[in-house]
Amino acid sequence: MDPNRNGQAPGPGPGEGFVDLGFARVDTQRESRQGVAECVYAPGKRPEEVTAIVAELLAHGEGPVLVTRADEVTARTVLREHPHGDYDPEARLLSWRRSARRPFRLAVLTAGTSDGPVAAEAAAVARAVGLRVDLHRDVGVAGLHRLLDCVDQVGEHDAVIVVAGMEGALASVVGGLVAQPVIAVPTSTGYGAGLEGVTALLAMLSSCAAGLTVVNIDSGFGAAMAAHRLCAAMERSRP
Repeated sequence: MDPNRNGQAPGPGPGEGFVDLGFARVDTQRESRQGVAECVYAPGKRPEEVTAIVAELLAHGEGPVLVTRADEVTARTVLREHPHGDYDPEARLLSWRRSARRPFRLAVLTAGTSDGPVAAEAAAVARAVGLRVDLHRDVGVAGLHRLLDCVDQVGEHDAVIVVAGMEGALASVVGGLVAQPVIAVPTSTGYGAGLEGVTALLAMLSSCAAGLTVVNIDSGFGAAMAAHRLCAAMERSRP
């Protein structure tokens, strides 16, 4: 049997900053490095595997523990073993030990109602790590007056997440109207030439609004964690 890098046989056991469960090596130092524990991506894992990973994360940290993209079967199974968590079915997020509220204010905008599930994930993850979230739905560029009606409120926040499919134009418009960091999330919403989010992704990457941050297609989680990093940087810079 080949030893792993810590001189141990494969299977459950502690490592240097991780716990080897055989099917996963759980990073037990990420909370100390980045302020949030390793987040668990549920698809592709059996519910009992998610349950075991969550047990290690809860045991080795004090802050939030998150499971993303969890279906209801997985959520029920995991919560039976770890009953003090919460499940948000729209965001498909399981969470334990949500952070105390931090002063960082985050606006989340959706271009259309169909972008709602991705925005829900971004908002739920951001709230779980302590950010203050305001959600503005269905303010896409096909009816620009809807965005203009709330843009002053949006401009009062510390950062903005823009969730948009189709041609992804909302990110450029918002990026041209506000001074705050804008995190753009392309979604797979759209018809054939939308290419399941690739068109929106390329439009956001090609935006003439300088300084946009663009995350992966449908990655509300990635956008929320980008906002968390901005918040953490601001907190470190305060005297």
